[in-house]
Amino acid sequence: MSKPVVLIAEELSPATVDALGPDFEIRHCDGADRADLLSSLADVDAVLIRSATKVDAEAIAAARRLKVVARAGVGLDNVDVAAATKAGVMVVNAPTSNIVTAAELACGLIVSTARHIPQANAALKNGEWKRSKYTGVELSEKTLGVVGLGRIGVLVAQRMAAFGMQIVAYDPYVQPARAAQMGVKLLTLDELLAVSDFITVHLPKTPETLGLIGDEALHKVKPTVRIVNAARGGIVDETALLSALKEGRVAGAGLDVFASEPCTDSPLFEFDNVVVTPHLGASTGEAQEKAGISVAKSVRLALAGELVPDAVNVQGGVIAEDVRPGLPLAEKLGRIFTALAGEVAQRLDVEVCGEITQHDVKVLELSAVKGVFEDVVAETVSYVNAPLFAQERGIEVRLTTSSESPDHRNLITVRGTLTSGEVISVAGTLAGPKFQQKIVGINQHTVDLAASDHMAFLRYTDRPGVVGTLGRILGEAGINIAGMQVARAEEGGEALIALTVDGTIPATVLSEVAAEIGATSARSVDLTD
Repeated sequence: MSKPVVLIAEELSPATVDALGPDFEIRHCDGADRADLLSSLADVDAVLIRSATKVDAEAIAAARRLKVVARAGVGLDNVDVAAATKAGVMVVNAPTSNIVTAAELACGLIVSTARHIPQANAALKNGEWKRSKYTGVELSEKTLGVVGLGRIGVLVAQRMAAFGMQIVAYDPYVQPARAAQMGVKLLTLDELLAVSDFITVHLPKTPETLGLIGDEALHKVKPTVRIVNAARGGIVDETALLSALKEGRVAGAGLDVFASEPCTDSPLFEFDNVVVTPHLGASTGEAQEKAGISVAKSVRLALAGELVPDAVNVQGGVIAEDVRPGLPLAEKLGRIFTALAGEVAQRLDVEVCGEITQHDVKVLELSAVKGVFEDVVAETVSYVNAPLFAQERGIEVRLTTSSESPDHRNLITVRGTLTSGEVISVAGTLAGPKFQQKIVGINQHTVDLAASDHMAFLRYTDRPGVVGTLGRILGEAGINIAGMQVARAEEGGEALIALTVDGTIPATVLSEVAAEIGATSARSVDLTD
């Protein structure tokens, strides 16, 4: 059996290939060469990139087998995430790989703007001894304003506090109590601008943050303030910063990012009190190695059909260890539901009960929806595009949870309302230390049947001789029954036979059984595909 193919489109650390392991065929191409990229994508299962490779709709269409795009870094400006999602392609990145590296660079820019280190270095190497010109300011007892108290902002705050700086921050998504635990005082943006001696920006680039530190903001700062941006270009308005520097309203700046990159010519470069670097935020050997290893692990998970915590276009997020064993069960319940219903439901409810609900179980809903569409659509169904299939068909999907589960430690139920108003449900649980998958409920009937690749469910009016007739017809067809449960609401009322068999039941045989026993419903389930 051929190995999955992983295409490495840019230079990555050797540790990346080591992390992939021996289970993949590794190929290489020049991702910046468009023709080379498109031809190389034709039969690959995953592609690993950095920032020079553009994976747009054209590239995704060219990659017929593609299952995952892995960006060894944080930014995804060069990946068409919407096109990937529509095609069922998972997109992953390495969101924590460079946080220490980026934080350290921001700290370096803060120190450099305070003490003119790059300028003094350049002057001395040019034969000039200019001690008085490069007199700086101390960081101790100065106020650092952190705009964006996310993971990198927190690391910068912690490191600069060690310099004796007072830390204030603006972040509308952080609670004051949480900030207080870190020794940070939360302020409004206007308050931060007014009191800060240094301002460092650590926000994502969004329509709301673009130009946030602009002309209006830079008229509210101290004239001794120094502005640092090692986050994303454009959050600090470069034109407004230029005016503020010219007019003496800002004392200095440290910039690692620019609105348009690469940036090799800017009027900001003419100012001796501006320190610039060419987007070095993630540029350390350690960060590159962490990024490569991180996405390699994500590729392994993705190609194994598992959810990936760092996937940017998959709902579910980080999966608790107690929740993970329920994923294949939820998917199987979704497939069984579809087989029982024989159509797509108008509304789908995924119910999760028991101890497992102390964790985030949203991912179980996603897994069930994936199972529901597995045998419905011609396209490959993945954790990425399953919600799109539901949305396109106008299916309302709801997740409900309850810590109460009287009969089982944990219980997952997939219940759907059909166009006729009929409600179909199938429930399952995991039993024992090996997490054996069991079907424990079909509609109103209680059963106890190990889930199998080959199952059948028949509803009929309770009467003697049905089990014998069933056994005879399957026996004559050479189909061996592995397990069977008979359930009924009351004597002479509706009854259910749920059985597992060793192979697929042909449609003709199932129809014969249904006719002989007068079944109101006869459905087989084949989960081998």
